Amino acid sequence: MYLVLKLQILRTLKMTLIVRDYTSKDEDMLTVCSVIIEQAIIHKTFLISKRSSWADPFFENIKTTINNAFSNYLGLDSSKGRRLATQALYAIQNSALKSISEFKVQIDVDFSSNKERLKEIHTQLGFSSYLKKAQKKDQEALVSLLFTFKTNMTSSLLAEITSAGTDAAIIYTISDFAQTLKDANVTQETFKGTVKELTQEGVIALNAIYNQVISVAKIAYKFYNDNHAVRDEFSFSKNLRKLNPHPIPIPPTS
Repeated sequence: MYLVLKLQILRTLKMTLIVRDYTSKDEDMLTVCSVIIEQAIIHKTFLISKRSSWADPFFENIKTTINNAFSNYLGLDSSKGRRLATQALYAIQNSALKSISEFKVQIDVDFSSNKERLKEIHTQLGFSSYLKKAQKKDQEALVSLLFTFKTNMTSSLLAEITSAGTDAAIIYTISDFAQTLKDANVTQETFKGTVKELTQEGVIALNAIYNQVISVAKIAYKFYNDNHAVRDEFSFSKNLRKLNPHPIPIPPTS
């Protein structure tokens, strides 16, 4: 009798659990929401001209709410580092990959007659280990590639590559991207770390943030329907894929 009663209580408690409105990790959801709102702030002059209810401090208030959620519900340190890392990467990702691609095609041609040496350079600069994943927008791979490139671009290798035909400017550009990440305290460990277990109160708060940001994103996405580059900045799913090309969803009821 006691066991039956206990099972009934457990079932009742389970039925009353608040369900997440999103399937990504809590930290990933807040990070993407943070990125979307940052983009809204960048484009707020146009957005407010289309929707006056978004006038200041609308977006700034959402940003504050998101920052507080990182602190209050997930724990500040690891989440703040993750968020700053993500924003730094978003700022340079496309440009860094473009420069890396331009650099690689040049050395591939310049050293085409010496395949063995070309392979050594690819390995030394991190291309063999990280390039394919970085090109698929794997952010950890991009971080590793840029740091490996900057660290292993010795003066002798620089001289060898430039003597073969590649301009030094693009090498310095790629190294500067790595420095940008270093200045933002981005390391591979930034993408790891533990966060506090989310309470039911936390789930309710995060659901509210998610739904508000999704509402902003849907409308802004439509406003920029003729500008795909900006439009995609307001896509939750595309931003999530940039953050983690292979996300591991959490059970909606957990």
